[in-house]
Formats: sequence, C-alpha cells, structure tokens
Amino acid sequence: MAAGGFSSKRLARLQGLLERHVESGFVPGMVVVLARHGEVHIEATGHLAFEGPGSRTPMAADTICRLGSMSKPIVAACAMTLVEDCTLRLDDPVDDLLPELAGMTVLVDPHGPLDDTVPAERPITLRDVLDGTLGTGMVPAEPGTVPIADALNALEYQSPDEWIRQLGDLPLVHQPGERWMYDTAANVTGVLISRATGMSFGDAVRERVCKPLGMADTAFHVGSESIGRFATAYEQDNAATGEPVVEDAPDGRFSRQRLFESGGGGLVSTAQDYLAFASALLAGGAHGGERVLSRPAVTLMTSDHLTPTQKAISGFWPGYFDAIGWGFGMSVRTRRTHLGPSVGSYGWPGFYGTAWYNDPAEDLTTIVFMQRAHAGDQRLPMWHDFWTTVYQAIDD
Repeated sequence: MAAGGFSSKRLARLQGLLERHVESGFVPGMVVVLARHGEVHIEATGHLAFEGPGSRTPMAADTICRLGSMSKPIVAACAMTLVEDCTLRLDDPVDDLLPELAGMTVLVDPHGPLDDTVPAERPITLRDVLDGTLGTGMVPAEPGTVPIADALNALEYQSPDEWIRQLGDLPLVHQPGERWMYDTAANVTGVLISRATGMSFGDAVRERVCKPLGMADTAFHVGSESIGRFATAYEQDNAATGEPVVEDAPDGRFSRQRLFESGGGGLVSTAQDYLAFASALLAGGAHGGERVLSRPAVTLMTSDHLTPTQKAISGFWPGYFDAIGWGFGMSVRTRRTHLGPSVGSYGWPGFYGTAWYNDPAEDLTTIVFMQRAHAGDQRLPMWHDFWTTVYQAIDD
C-alpha cells in the first residue's frame, strides 16, 4: 500500500494516463494532486507550453494556471466570511448594497422581448446569489435568437459599478428563487463583497481567504516576478494545420491588473495554493493553524440547496441535476453513478481544464491543473478515465 491508503501499483496507472494526454498533444503538461489521510501525492508531466516561453519549464505544483469557474468556490467562501462576522445576512435583500438590483422586473417569456415583463415577486437575497437562484445567468442560445441572451452577452466588463448597472437595467430571466442559473451570480457576489468591505474585490479575497491560508499565488492577475511559472492556455480546437492555437499567453490578459475582477472565472492559482483552500474546507474551515470559516459554515456551503422542483426545471440539459445538487459556489454529489466521487463530495471544474473535488467519505482531495479551453467539461471521456483511475487506486 502506498501512503494515503493508495495502492502503489494501481496509482502508477495515473502517471501513464497523464503522459498519454501530453504525448498525444492534447496539452503540453498536467499536474494532479491527491491528498488523503494526511499524505499528499503529486503527479506532474510535461511543460508549461508547447513552444516559446515555458516550453522547457516542467509542470509542477507551483505552476500558475487560470482557474476559470474554479474561482467560484473561493468567492463563495469569501462571502461566507462576511456572513460570519454579520456584515451580511443570507436572507436579507441585497438592495442596500446593490440598489441597481432593487425593484427588478422579470420576463414574461424567457425567450421573448425584453419589454414584456412583470414585477419581481420578491427581492433578491444573498442566499439567492450564493446558490445561483437570483433569476439571471448564462442563457445558451445562438446569437440573434433569444433577446435576453444577446443582452447579457453584450454586458461590458469595464468596471464593477458599470457592469452591475447594466445588469440591473435588464429584466431577470426568471423570478428570484425559481430556478438555478449559472455564472452571473458569482460576478454579482464579487461586486457585493467589494461594496460590503469597502475595498476592491481582489483585496477582500486576499485578506479574508488567500492570505490566512498562505495562498500567495492566488489572485486576479499574475505579477511580473511570477510570469515564468504561468502556463500558456490553448484554444479548444487546433489550427487547420494541426498546430495548437494559443488562447492566452503568459504576457496576455492575466498579466495585467484587471478592471473587472471576475468572481465567475477571473482567478489564477497553483495546485498547491488550491490544496490549501481545499484542505481547509475538508478540515472544517481551518488549515495551517489559521481558521477562515467555522465548521458549520463549511457544512452550509457544501450542502445541496436546490429543491427537487428547482432541479427539475434547471440545468443545461435534461437530467443535469439527476446526480448532483448545488451548494454555495460549487456542486454537491447526491448520487454515485460511476467509479468516482462519493455521495457528499463537493467541488467544481474550470473552463481551462482545471478541476477540484473534496470527497469527505474517502478523506480525499483531488486537484487537476491543465490549460486547454473547454477541457473542464466532466462529460469528456478523459474525465471518466481520470476519475476511474484515481478511485481504483484506493487500497484501504
């Protein structure tokens, strides 16, 4: 048996799996962290880029990557620190801090004209924002087919105040609390945190979550001193010639201070930083002698908050919530359907192929970092193979 209750022989399959993804040219490098029973196992292969800067730098636990939607759990945790010190209350309307979202209207038909509305039946609360039921969010649609989708996609991310003003000028897609919608809620959370603390969103996240947990590389941009550890991100599809296409280079948009610090997907981090955050949640809110949340707050965050009625009408496709629910900023496993995370596991993937899940039943944290657009989609066969490989290695 290997450390942490894993079979050494079976765990070797994981390294082979990662090497195949790199050798196939899917990504230039990957790093996986498994933490269990107080032991940490790191598997890393490949480099930070296919060509140019980083192409000779090995992937490692301190490689900086774009988190994408793996930002959302950190944002929710930051909001919960404000609940714990009574700056915010879960069931209070957000109107005082976000007057742009007071007195909202709601579309009569989610696919209909923007001026065909009814008044919102109640205000939006912090709970609605944290569990994604505030009434607006991502609306997948072809351009020109759904007016509210076009309007939401046209929002300008020049500043938090301007963005929230534009959002408030639009009707909600659904009544507050009616159903879950994705992504926008995390950006609303960011504006709310900034106004509640009187500091920038990034400063609030750093002071309340990252600094106490020693997450020195987790921020909304990468400083010049760390660019050499910043992995290149690639587009989903290769060029017609078969060459990978750079989506964002180390000196690209994340190398500068952001005008809009996106709670939905704007953070960068390292696998070792994210392990500190994940370990704190798995341990009930504390890590390295520093407590950021109480155990009851973590339990609340990582519980399923969606009702059966909400699940039945929510999600990106029929059955989206058959085996998962939604806590605050992350999914919660409600049914085990494959060789993978147990019931009660919680976490979320990211746009560029990152993923994190805590499995309390197995005392297991799993973190994956790579940088290819849309690679975080857990329906991809590579993820089924990955989770099978991790869980088949458990040997206790």
